[in-house]
Parts: sequence; C-alpha cells; structure tokens
Amino acid sequence: MGGFSAVAPGTDLPRHARELVRLHDAVLSGATPPAQPRAVVARSWSRMLRSGLAPDSPNSRAVAAPGDLEHRRRITPLQHVIDDLGQVVDAIADASHLLLVVADADGVILWRSGSSAVQRHADRLGFAEGAVWTEGRVGTNAIGTALAEAAPVQLFSAEHFEQSQHPWYCTASPIHDPRTGRLLGVVDVSGPAMTLHPTVAALVETAVRMAEAQLWRHHQRRLDRLRSSAAAVLRARSGPAVLVDEEGWVAESTGVCVGPRVPTPRPGATMQVPGLGLCRTEAVAGGRLVLPVGAAARIALTLSLAADPTLRSTGGDGRPPPATVEAAGADGSGADGSALSALTARHAEILLLLHLHGPAGLSAAQMSHILYGDADHIVTVRAEVSRLRRALGGIVLRRPYRLAESVELTVDAAGAGSLPESPFLQRTACPGVQRAVAGTAR
Repeated sequence: MGGFSAVAPGTDLPRHARELVRLHDAVLSGATPPAQPRAVVARSWSRMLRSGLAPDSPNSRAVAAPGDLEHRRRITPLQHVIDDLGQVVDAIADASHLLLVVADADGVILWRSGSSAVQRHADRLGFAEGAVWTEGRVGTNAIGTALAEAAPVQLFSAEHFEQSQHPWYCTASPIHDPRTGRLLGVVDVSGPAMTLHPTVAALVETAVRMAEAQLWRHHQRRLDRLRSSAAAVLRARSGPAVLVDEEGWVAESTGVCVGPRVPTPRPGATMQVPGLGLCRTEAVAGGRLVLPVGAAARIALTLSLAADPTLRSTGGDGRPPPATVEAAGADGSGADGSALSALTARHAEILLLLHLHGPAGLSAAQMSHILYGDADHIVTVRAEVSRLRRALGGIVLRRPYRLAESVELTVDAAGAGSLPESPFLQRTACPGVQRAVAGTAR
C-alpha cells in the first residue's frame, strides 16, 4: 500500500504545498501547468470538471438525517470493529494532530475520533459525522476518490479539488467483508497538511488489515454460537440437514457435504442446494435448518418475454409448491397462488440462454461471448449470475451454468406468434441473445 503515498520521505512539505497550489490553479484554469499531477489526481480532477463542481468555494454539503445515520451504523458490519479501529489512533491522536474517520460504501461518515483541536477545524469544513464525503459532493478527497478508484488513496494539500481542503492531508483505504469481498466502506486518517508523516500510510494499512481480521473472527464466533445453540436440534435429525445463519453461511451439516455457504434462506421459500436438491428451511435459534423436501419435488417456472419480463413459479403439477420459490422483487401472485416476480432484462436473458442450452449449460466465457460479444466480461457475467442465484434461491447451478434438474422452465412469447417475435426480444439490445434464439428455432 505504500505505493499510494502522496509525498516521498524527506519532502519539504511547505514547498511542495506551494508547488501543488500553482499546479492546481493552472490545470483548473486551463493554463499550461508547470508539471503534471499524479495520475490518480488527474483522473479525479477530470471527473470533477465534467461534473461542474466549483474548485474555488465549498460545494454544498449533504448530511444524513440523525435517524438515517443511526440506521447505517446499526446495519453495517463495521460496528463490530469501530472500537478496535479507534484504539489504533487514539493513543497518538492529540500528539499527531490526526483524525480517524470511518465511512460506509455510500461515502457517509459514520464515525469520527481523534484530536479535539483538529475535530473543531474539521467541523468548519463540514467534515463531520453524517456528512456525505463523495467526490460528487465535495470534490477530490481521499474517501470519495478511494471509493471511485476502488483503491487506497492519499492526497496532500492542493491535490484536493476544493481550495477549502488544501490545508489538509487525507489517507484512505477501502475495507471489505472478508467473507465475500463486498465493499463495506473506507477507513481514513486525516489531519493538517504540514503534519503529514510517511508512517500514516502504514497506519491506515494496519487499521484495515486489523479490522478485516476482526470481522472474520466475529463471523466465526457467530457460527460457533449458532452451532452450540442448535446442536441438540441437529442431532435429533435422522436425515441430511444443514445449519446456516440468516445469510446462508454454514455452521454445521450432517449427512451431506456442502460448501461454506448456501443460497440465502427465506422464511416460507424453497431453494435449490447442491448436494441436497430442492430444500425448505426451519427456524432455529439464531439461524435456520435447511432440509430436503424429497427427490420428487419440482419447481415449475414460466418465463414471460413481455416488454417487461416476469417469472411465475408454481409446483410441477400446476399447483403452488409447498413454499413459494424465493424471488427478489416479487410483486404479486396469480389467481392460482403462483408467485409472480419482475426480472431485469439481463436476468431474463440469462434464464432464456440457460433454457436454450439445456443440461449442457454454458461456461462464463461462453455466456460472455453471447451477452457481450467477447470473453472480456467474465467477471461481469459471474456477478450477474450470482445476483440471479441470490434472487431465485439457487435454481441456477455453476460449472457450467445451468438450470437445476428439479426446475421445469417454460418460455412464454407473451402473445407473439413465435419466440423471436416476443416483445422482449424485439427490444433487447443484445444481438447474441437474438442469434441464440434464432439458432434453436431452425
């Protein structure tokens, strides 16, 4: 992480700050600059100029309402590590004139601690708890730019876009959920520009690594408690069962080997679990038991390719299943009790492709070629399929991507004479999907 430092050891900070002011003024006025800004700064300034933000006066500050701020604090996993993060800097905060700031993935400052004198200066800048500290709100700054770049960022003095932030340095790094890699927020250390020390980058690196390790230990402790509290219930089961937390992380399993996580369980919803097939769930203290519903159980789905595609689920015999297939965004139910869900265009395309290719399925590279015309979008494909699996309870299997054997998918052309003439395919922006449909129609 040391490679993101804004100044080299031994730099004359006052002189460097004056040089950056001249560079800032020249670049943002359209004059020929005496040097070039660092690449990360140049990219951010370019974004700011396109956005219309003003560099010569503080831009409008957005502040979360107290209720919203408290809600954000309650739902973020960062609540479990904020005390430990504070300990990293509290002992040196006053002597080093610095602040520790923790923001969520939306750039909202959740917590702030450190030097009392520096906090008073930060208040005048609007750098306070509840403030939205994104690039779009306050220009180039370490928190917002770290979110925009998805990378650690350190900024010194006039590398900030707003002149009001020039008296500051800030050093920020994204922090991720160690279980999933999901961005949780940003850890930032800021202070008066002339107090910047080369060890600040290492301090932030230490804080992030410590926090992510603590988050992992917290996860393991939760699973241990769940395993202990439900041990008797699990032992009483004669068949295969999986004990999971509310997010689908596996605490224990009997009679079956599963991975570290199953699809997120929903009360009253069935889901497909590799190794178990179609499953239902039962609530236990702090989690849920995942239990197979029987080899004969089927999920019948109808994909309607109207202009706004939908997915309807019923039991394989035309009746509603014992529990409705979980679908994110469910917006109603049919007269027969079936569940009706809205689909994004991309998810409708993926389901259609899996239906067309049958049990052989598609690899991520093959799906990338169909959806995007090349193999350069494999990561995007995997992310989209993961979202689809979370929404539909894991009816889509992986390696290769294919529909589970218990799924019977029917495609409805929504009143059109043929599938290629359906309203959805007439307006889809994906030629590869159109070609795949045409190829199977011949």
